[in-house]
Amino acid sequence: MKQMASRGVTVREVAAETGLSIATVSRVLNGYAHVAPQTRELVRAAMERLGPHAPRPRAGGARADPAQPRAVFVRCPYQLTDYFGLIVSSIAETLQRHGRHAVLDAGQFAQQEDVLPGLAERPGVGGAILILPPEPSGQLEQLNATGFPFVVVDPRTRPPRDIPAVSAAHFAGARAVTEHLLRLGHRRIGVLAGPGNWLAGKARLAGHASALADVGRLVDHELVRAAEPTAQFGHHAAGELLELPDPPTAIVGFNDKVATGVLTAAANRGLRVPADLSVTGFDDIDLAQATTPPLTTVRQPLEEMGRMAVSLIIRLLDRHQLEGLHVELSTELVIRGTTAPVKGSG
Repeated sequence: MKQMASRGVTVREVAAETGLSIATVSRVLNGYAHVAPQTRELVRAAMERLGPHAPRPRAGGARADPAQPRAVFVRCPYQLTDYFGLIVSSIAETLQRHGRHAVLDAGQFAQQEDVLPGLAERPGVGGAILILPPEPSGQLEQLNATGFPFVVVDPRTRPPRDIPAVSAAHFAGARAVTEHLLRLGHRRIGVLAGPGNWLAGKARLAGHASALADVGRLVDHELVRAAEPTAQFGHHAAGELLELPDPPTAIVGFNDKVATGVLTAAANRGLRVPADLSVTGFDDIDLAQATTPPLTTVRQPLEEMGRMAVSLIIRLLDRHQLEGLHVELSTELVIRGTTAPVKGSG
């Protein structure tokens, strides 16, 4: 340690001492904004250990970067279909109105990229909006610890309380659709859910269970299937349910694509929708109005989710204090032609 102090200490050595990147240490030493207090303290403590010749932060505390980056990194590691396309388009348009540019990282291939660890040091980027991030919550926490501002849209897992997030009211939406089916006399209701570790899937199952509880019933797990929500899954899982000795009279799809798979499975078995089987979806993308008959579904405010995410990231970039960081936007039940009273109830 004495030998190090006598020759001066480099930024690289401070980075090695703290376990932070050289770029992060440089941001601390130059007093740039968007650095978490705990990160500043980590660097300060390391410099104390390294001795008087270690580099010191500039006086005056945090300052704005003279070349303040204006771009917002928008990560959507999925195909930009109706669902994701609506969110991304809304984000890009709203950022433009705020004078900010979007740097888009999209497509299935993007899931293979290890983006988050180096995002805080990406040149020209001041913040990020992460849509349904596939990364574990630990990576989100590590990114948050750097002080880099970002917002999560439609989180896959429950985000830490200090990470801003925007989602739809999944519980309320699922409860509304099950209440609708119960009013029509359905009691054996199949559920084609998303993966069990998805936040939306858990919330929707809970909403379904809540509506059933109101009429004194429990979820029948024989009628529940869970997997990646695709039309293929809907077709296969609905086929399993419809082959049961006592099949469901209604099937709730995790999304509209799953519901189209259910419609195909019903048609393959000569079942009429909604006379023999009621079917519902979730999202209300354009596909929901193109089915025959048009699909009863739950509308998510996809474009508003994008606008709300931009509102939050702009406030973070302007260094405003945020309260109520997890925002849930209301959903709406849209009744169309795929639901009817249970057969024989009239």
